Formats: sequence, structure tokens, C-alpha cells
Amino acid sequence: MKKALLFFAFLLFNVVYATAQPFVFTPQWTAQAQFAGYYVAEAKGFYREVGVNVRIEHPSATQPAMSRLRKNQCQATTLQLCQAMEIVDDGIPLVNILQTSMNNAMVIVSARGKDPLTQKGAKVGIWSVGFGQLAICMSIKDHLDYEWVRFAQNVNLFVTGALDATLAMSYNEYYQLVQAGMELSDKNVYRFCDHGYNVQEDGVYMTRDYYEKHKDQAQNFAAASRRGWEWAAAHPDEALDIVMKYVDREHIATNRVMQRLMLKEVLRLQVDRESKKREFRLRPDMVKQASQLMVENQMLSRNVTYEELMDKR
Repeated sequence: MKKALLFFAFLLFNVVYATAQPFVFTPQWTAQAQFAGYYVAEAKGFYREVGVNVRIEHPSATQPAMSRLRKNQCQATTLQLCQAMEIVDDGIPLVNILQTSMNNAMVIVSARGKDPLTQKGAKVGIWSVGFGQLAICMSIKDHLDYEWVRFAQNVNLFVTGALDATLAMSYNEYYQLVQAGMELSDKNVYRFCDHGYNVQEDGVYMTRDYYEKHKDQAQNFAAASRRGWEWAAAHPDEALDIVMKYVDREHIATNRVMQRLMLKEVLRLQVDRESKKREFRLRPDMVKQASQLMVENQMLSRNVTYEELMDKR
């Protein structure tokens, strides 16, 4: 009798889950190890266990992640803190339901072994989809007068010599340059986190309107996602296997070596420098620092506060 009841409960749960409204999650970029925790949570059934019918849909060139969120084509997306603050300042209230990044990953890589800070007026690559707010603030503060040249997703312009330097993420383009045979050292790599710009990056955001109507769902999604990241940190090889399945399914041009390096670095960046722990929280001091920098450089019309980005209950 007990086994029959358990079996009935299992069937009932699966019926309810199958009929539940899909929760569409859109990472801010194409399939890669940057999003390993979410892939793990889906593949290992962590979302299913908390009753959230998650469907991961990556953005496209014509449908970027934030555009999908604005049009209600997804319920949550990942954004860097500076991006989220710009969007809030633009009149779209957002809620941070999970913070994965505890450290800044951005670097400037300069050609021919030169120090990026000595190249005033240099042509520097910057992502066309954003992410470079702190770099622009730094260049203004240090009177570098960089000429920003926008690129889509790779380092080809820099490698071919068309640029003097390029922005890169330490978990992504940095390793693309290594694989391209470039020599990188402290002489030609400027790490923002080591020069007073250690502002958090990736977090999971949704519109405040959706959050207020679906708090339990949002919190369950966040808890399962955190569990996915913790599992990935404890089982990096198995997590990489899962990442590669998503990469292959999306037909992404990459390789396992690159994704292994990315996963290792992303997991390292999740550990807070001060506590030495993987905290999964937005830090008020970093929100304040980022807001002040962006207001000073006219990227925000006002200060965006920590309280605006969090659950106000």
C-alpha cells in the first residue's frame, strides 16, 4: 500500500510538473561554461525537484537576452551588475534573485608587450553588446582617450593587428588569445580587479513586476541554480561533460580545452576575495562603487541603490 501511494504521488507530481507554465531562462550569451551551473541544474533534475519547469533558451544576434526579457519571451536572464544598473536607470525595475560572480573578470590586453596604461589614444576593442562600462570609466579617469572599436564576439581584429589593445574576459577572450599563440604577462595585461575596479559581474535578474507575482517560483529557481553551481564546483569534470552537450546541441564553435579553462576560471571568480567562500550574494559595497563610478562618468542619471535591485520584503 505504501509503495502504491508513493508511486501515485510520483505520477501526480510529474503530471503537475508537465502542465506547469514553462519558465524560460535566457543566459546573456551563447552556450558555454560561463553558464555551467544552470545546465547542471537542468540536466540533473534540480529544477524539476523544486517544481519549476525550466527551459533554457539562448539569445541570438537578432534577439539578445535583454530584448527577450523586455518582450516577455523569457522570465529571467543573466546580466552584469553595471548592465542591470543601466537598465534600472532606464526605467525598467529589475530584481537580482541570484548572484554568481563575486569578482570582476575584465582585462585589457595590449599588443607588443606594452602596458595598456601607456597607450594614450590607442584603438581598443570593446564588445558591441556592452559589458565595457568600467573600462570606459577607467579610461576617462586616467585620461587615456582610448578610441573604442566595437567587435561582436571574438579577438580577430586584435590578433590581426588592427587594434592596439582589446578588452577581454579572463574566462573567455583571454584564453582565445592564449590559444592563438599570444604571450600574455603582467606587462601587457591590465586586470581591473587588481586596480580598484573589482565590481561584481554576472547575476540572475528578472523584472520586478514578474518577481512580485511569482516570488516562490523565482526563489525556487534561484535555489536550484545555486545547487547546480555548487555541484559543478564539486564535480568539474562531470559538469564539463554536461556543458559540452549543450555546446554541441547549439553548434557552438569551441573546444573542450577552452571550455575546461573557462569553467575553472568562472568557478574561481565565484569565490569572494575576502571571505574565501562562494557566497552567491550581491555585495552592497560593490553596488555603491559601481553606481558612483557610472554617475561620475554620466552613464547613469542617478545613483542606483542596492535596495532597488533586491527583494524589498
